[in-house]
Amino acid sequence: MAVSKQADYGKIGVLMGGSSSEREVSLKSGKAVYESLKQAGLDVIGIDITSDKADDNINLIKSEKIDCAFLALHGRFGEDGAIQEILENVNIPYTGSGVLSSKLSMDKIASRKVLEVYNLAVPKYIIIDKVSQNDNLSLSACLGLPLVIKPATHGSSIGLSIPEKEEEIKPALELAFKFDDKVVAEEYIRGRELTVGILEDEALPVIEIVPKKRFFDYEAKYQAGFTEYIVPAVLEENIAKLVQSAALKTHKLLGCFGCSRVDIILSRDNTPYILELNSIPGFTPTSLLPKAAKVAGIEFSQLCFKLIQLAYEKAEAKISL
Repeated sequence: MAVSKQADYGKIGVLMGGSSSEREVSLKSGKAVYESLKQAGLDVIGIDITSDKADDNINLIKSEKIDCAFLALHGRFGEDGAIQEILENVNIPYTGSGVLSSKLSMDKIASRKVLEVYNLAVPKYIIIDKVSQNDNLSLSACLGLPLVIKPATHGSSIGLSIPEKEEEIKPALELAFKFDDKVVAEEYIRGRELTVGILEDEALPVIEIVPKKRFFDYEAKYQAGFTEYIVPAVLEENIAKLVQSAALKTHKLLGCFGCSRVDIILSRDNTPYILELNSIPGFTPTSLLPKAAKVAGIEFSQLCFKLIQLAYEKAEAKISL
């Protein structure tokens, strides 16, 4: 993709950081995007979001006089529609999905209900509310062991546990409730862990995630050497297409735009089970979406430019409606 004149893009603000539990991951994404755009000669500024108050961020964003926002915010106040709503209100184009689709994608419970309606496979699950939880409910009897316990609205495997024994379930719930008032407990699907990046309504090559630890937790995700990534995944062509199709359908059903990344377990009978969709996936050259894009012939800088172009196209389309 050829890069057009610097002026065509205006002043780009890379929004990063935030106040969520994924702040450090977001800063890494934002700095990588900032450096890439800066080296390409664009007028770019990094904006560290430190507050989740609307007025604070409106004032901050207006003070920088940006023409477009590249969102590198992960977790709450990044992927939940809040920053998107602020940018809509101040009429600044931004990368990625809109307000409603961001909210829906962030909520593991609501998004799964949508996927179930359209017959996409998801793990069997139980929703547990912090206030009204049933102490007599046996999660292991309902879901088996091991099982997966995680907050309903967090990413990066934060607050996630995989209890293998009955006595590990209560501490796992306590950990998850530190991050959210609602928790998802789900059956553990034995199979291959895959992820599929979506760019401009097309599925990128499938990646297989092979953690050297037993489970792909936060440490395995972000500590160097803990996980092997196979890009593209070694799959029969028909299975790869099945997985990509499920990921793309998930992206479209949740109303996402620009890019996303869909995490999937391919069961032993080759059923792709949708775990979740990340509407703002990690964004360093070694993150999973950029890895898949590179295999597809799209370099990191090209990927960043494409998302900025799409942000302007989305804004123009909205104005013309």
